[in-house]
Amino acid sequence: MCRKEVVVKNEVGLHSKFATFFIKRANEFQSSIWLERDDRRVNAKSLLGILSIGVVAGDKVVIVANGKDEDKALAALVELIESGFKQ
Repeated sequence: MCRKEVVVKNEVGLHSKFATFFIKRANEFQSSIWLERDDRRVNAKSLLGILSIGVVAGDKVVIVANGKDEDKALAALVELIESGFKQ
């Protein structure tokens, strides 16, 4: 299992459009992936889960990946968030 804390840099946080980008990228990997904010952990492949934690610009989140491609999954998702969701 690997994990990394990142700051959400895009202006609107993880609202539906950016949450969808995040989920699409997470689904490219076989690993189980979670997103943590404060004391809540949600499935990073679930739109309702991500929207339920209300991530806004400047929030710190932790991405947790567990599985055979966990390192690649974590790197890809961290890069997506750190780029401000530039595709």
